[in-house]
Amino acid sequence: MNHIGPYLATIVLAIMCSLQSCKFPKENLPKKALPNIVLINVDDLGWKDLGFMGSEYYETPHLDALAKEGMVFYNAYAGAANCAPSRACLLSGLNTPRHGVYTVSPSDRGNPRTRKLIPVKNTDHLNDRIYTLPKMLKSAGYITGSFGKWHVGNDPKEQGIDVNVGGSSKGNPGKGGYFSPYKIDHIADGPDGEYLTDRITKEAISFVEKYRDTTFFLYLPYYTVHTPIMGKEELIEKFQDKKGSKGQNRPDYAAMVASMDENVGKLLSSLKANGLEKNTLVIFTSDNGGIRAISEQNPLRAGKGSYYEGGIRVPLLIKWPGKIEPNSSSSARVSNLDFYSTLQNIVSPEKKAPLLDGIELQPIFEDKSQEERDLFFHFPIYLQEYQGLQDGSRDPLFRTRPGSVIISGDWKLHEYFEDGALELYNLTSDPSEENNVAEQNPDKTQELLKKLVEWRAATNAMVPSQKNIEYDAAFEQQMIKEKSLR
Repeated sequence: MNHIGPYLATIVLAIMCSLQSCKFPKENLPKKALPNIVLINVDDLGWKDLGFMGSEYYETPHLDALAKEGMVFYNAYAGAANCAPSRACLLSGLNTPRHGVYTVSPSDRGNPRTRKLIPVKNTDHLNDRIYTLPKMLKSAGYITGSFGKWHVGNDPKEQGIDVNVGGSSKGNPGKGGYFSPYKIDHIADGPDGEYLTDRITKEAISFVEKYRDTTFFLYLPYYTVHTPIMGKEELIEKFQDKKGSKGQNRPDYAAMVASMDENVGKLLSSLKANGLEKNTLVIFTSDNGGIRAISEQNPLRAGKGSYYEGGIRVPLLIKWPGKIEPNSSSSARVSNLDFYSTLQNIVSPEKKAPLLDGIELQPIFEDKSQEERDLFFHFPIYLQEYQGLQDGSRDPLFRTRPGSVIISGDWKLHEYFEDGALELYNLTSDPSEENNVAEQNPDKTQELLKKLVEWRAATNAMVPSQKNIEYDAAFEQQMIKEKSLR
């Protein structure tokens, strides 16, 4: 909103009070302008797919510069290991059992003869009645815009977005890929060959310029770097001549990352050119881990779709001039569930969310000590393998079988519903989750299992128990054997 009117009235009141030697009423003091908010959520970008996170192959100069201007979080997590549930968590502030979005439907993926249980039925989208993050920000006077992949409903405008470009229920650019003419909704085709990441950013910059005199929330959920892997030819050629390292060596993927970085730089330059940089809070993250067969995240195990660290750990940096020290970092365990709680506390809307599962991050911004918190994940469904053994999962047939996870202190416990198996890892000494120490630490295993069971009861988390009559143990073992030989 334009604050000129209130400020002018305040000045007039101050002059009148001065002439009358009266005290200046506290309630008439000008309120500090709320920050504009830019939330950039890249699709399938791995935890280590950026220069400032340690990649020696990908080139991200603009994001590396942004990292020096804000705070980098090295232990940041998505709310879930794949696109739709993670975005549902971020935009609702609720963990998966509360909204029921566990995957991109259906929930019974993979060969039915290899599934022991009937999985929980998946909810495709957030219910429009959920009080989303954009709805909350609108209550605080924000103009809201989304540019790119929405994926948690058919129409973002029914879920709190004023301006939508490119967002619907679709989760990827489809067969048309990243070059115009496009195969996504709510976007006009550009010139033949226009690159989608460029176009989405151009639309976001237009939003900034149009609403620079208001208070705005700009949500930028890029479709990139989701499959199909398609970069600009000149960038692909550039990376073909560069030596890869540590499981990161695909020129076409590197080209996508480079284009994303370039466009983030364009948006940041626009904020500066429009005089908005100092009063804009910028969050940069990814919706889940990267696909391991495309880009490894060593030392983290597995990737997108898995509840090992490579599937749920994500890059995160936050810049807020005057509130966050430049060139700072945090090892605190945080989640994309925390964005809603944090932003709600900052903007103090007229209507607040009745329930949130995240915490407020301001104490971390202010370098104050924060109590250790537990993180919970629930995935009562099946997600088929992407590239067999290359996925780094528990077995080569599924990236994830039904189960729950808790991270508490240095420890992480996986519980699997098919066979009751428990895996316990010390993330400090074993971030690769290679050594299951559940048998050596029975007390810690039972302590975390008790917490996990209590959390599921508190959130009404559904656990699959019905046996699948199509399951064939001999067939499953044969499939595992064949995949293991490839």
